[in-house]
Amino acid sequence: MTAGALPVDLLAGVTIVDFTRVLAGPYCTRLFADLGARVIKIERPDRGDDTRLAPLQLEAGRDDQSTYFVRCNAGKLSVAIELTHPEARGVVLDLVRRADVVVENFLPGVMARLGYDYPALAGAKPDLVYCSISGYGQSGPWRDRPAFAHVIGAVSGLMRLEQQGEPEPRVGYLQAADVLAGTHAFGAILAALLRRARTGRGAYLDVSMLEALIAADDITYPSVLNGGDPATGPRAGMLVHRIGDRHLAMQVVGARELWPRLVDALGRPELARDPRFATPVARREHWAELRSHIVEWLDRFESVDAALEALSAARLPCAPVLAPAEIIAQPHLAARGAFPAVAHPARGEVRVTATPFQVDGCRVGPSASAPYRPGEHTETVLRALLGYPASRVEELRRLGAIGVPDGGPASGAAWPESEA
Repeated sequence: MTAGALPVDLLAGVTIVDFTRVLAGPYCTRLFADLGARVIKIERPDRGDDTRLAPLQLEAGRDDQSTYFVRCNAGKLSVAIELTHPEARGVVLDLVRRADVVVENFLPGVMARLGYDYPALAGAKPDLVYCSISGYGQSGPWRDRPAFAHVIGAVSGLMRLEQQGEPEPRVGYLQAADVLAGTHAFGAILAALLRRARTGRGAYLDVSMLEALIAADDITYPSVLNGGDPATGPRAGMLVHRIGDRHLAMQVVGARELWPRLVDALGRPELARDPRFATPVARREHWAELRSHIVEWLDRFESVDAALEALSAARLPCAPVLAPAEIIAQPHLAARGAFPAVAHPARGEVRVTATPFQVDGCRVGPSASAPYRPGEHTETVLRALLGYPASRVEELRRLGAIGVPDGGPASGAAWPESEA
């Protein structure tokens, strides 16, 4: 069990066969693992998930122990299968027959070519819930385009919106398209499982990273879809301002109560009678003038902390601009258990991000560490879940259909004792 988290059994008894890699799919399936589902991660023999090779590497002499991989795959069982091998098909079908959900995030068409698309697997498991996550969705002219978060940020319009008057669009840092798609997939799968419990029907789910990112916009798309103008920035009602050697962020739109609070904080009652600021729309249209009044007031403070104290007293949303090293040191997040630790054979423990909600007042975190080696649980899963004899497992290994690592330290989720 990880430090700072308690077992959560909301999804105990649910089995996920996870064909995903990199971020969108693994983020989705880690949410399931954190809530008590058994997640069987299918990795390529020897190589494993691409993110094993990412920074930061945790162990000298190895290149497959990244913090990226550990964070996204904690609590999962790793089974190494060479999906292109003829003997692999029987293993995959046997796994699916004992599963509730299949999740994949290959380029559309790949699972069909491998013989593991929804029609093929639903034939073996009629009530299967099957979820495909892809950049552009499983249909449409763009379906075959490879996609990563940066590219989706560009084509979604988000990169243009974030340009905010700068000469050129810039690379965004946040992997929002992946995480949002993974979260939407998580919700859709849970809804499909609920329907299956009522009706016995399975489901095929098609989740698009592009559409997930578009759905995250609050103003621009609803406006443009109905004849309005796009917001080109700077975004009205939101500002970042330097005070001393630090920066402060504040927001004065989003709720009707904020405007009178702002007027009171500024000590400028006449602004409430100014026609330029009489309505939310007017304040957006005249944001440059309103912003100058706010900045003039902020410049009276000697420090960000002093400004934060005054803004907080006025109940205006505000925060210091923090670096990641500063945020992980915050007592607030420590109190919330936001960065639990998981075990690691070489490092002792590795800190990861927790699932961002609590259940019954308990922090939700990984139930176990991430698989140390690709295929670490291959033999255990095939024998304990599928009932394969040792001779069959060895035969599949010898033929190259599966991967079973030799010796070495093990980590990751343990097979439940009641099923051993």
